[in-house]
Amino acid sequence: MRIRAFYILAFLLLSSPFLQVARCQSDLDVEAAEEATEEGTDLGIVGEEVQNFGDGSFSPAPDVETVCVFPKNPSRSVTAGEECELLIGMKNDGESSVNVIAITASVHLAYEPRMLIQNLSTQVFNNASVPPSAQAAFPYVFAVSKFLQAGTFDLVGAIVYEIDQNRYQSTFYNSTIEVTEAGGPLSVETVFLFCLAIALLVLLGLWIRTQIEHFSKKTKRATKVEVGTKTTDASMDEWLQVCFFFSELGNCIYSVIVQQIEKEEVADLHEAL
Repeated sequence: MRIRAFYILAFLLLSSPFLQVARCQSDLDVEAAEEATEEGTDLGIVGEEVQNFGDGSFSPAPDVETVCVFPKNPSRSVTAGEECELLIGMKNDGESSVNVIAITASVHLAYEPRMLIQNLSTQVFNNASVPPSAQAAFPYVFAVSKFLQAGTFDLVGAIVYEIDQNRYQSTFYNSTIEVTEAGGPLSVETVFLFCLAIALLVLLGLWIRTQIEHFSKKTKRATKVEVGTKTTDASMDEWLQVCFFFSELGNCIYSVIVQQIEKEEVADLHEAL
């Protein structure tokens, strides 16, 4: 029983962040819906998600073009937990009016569109339309979860509309965004990497210093041996010179003795004759 209780407690502790993320997302959706209901612009923005518009079951209309800009954020950097505004431009080149129904978006893992991270709020419209050969811009405000880790993610946004009672859907944005923490550009990973880089630089400096000291000791030892070799060679040269001197001196003495002996022998022969 104790083991089961321990596993249940561990499961609750591990799942608490995900519950907080879900609660935070629902709160953000409710707040966005309340704000949209209170403002109620001429576009007829409604703060209710009537249905799931972003399921990708509709195709885009051939005569409708969409474009997306970040008016207050050209760098496309989104702060976790804070609202970010988009402007979706729509151009109607057809002969019928386009009735805009909703704008929806979602966050996915970078370069992995199948890995859904978060469904963002859906902006629903009542009486927003684009006449033929006209253009219009629609605002969309979203906020990623404040618990989302800083990094690069894919943002996929779509606008749902009707033409002659036929529903279509166009993707106005399908690219990456940079999510940063609410505390600023410095994150826990950045601080950790900075400290790790400093530690590696310190270790590299210590290693270089050790190598320099080791090389200096080797140089000193090699210099001593070389000086000793030179001293030995000089002593050997002096010894050879002394030996050569005594050898020459011995040869001279031997020559003098031989000459003296030959002179004495010649004198003895003369006396005998």
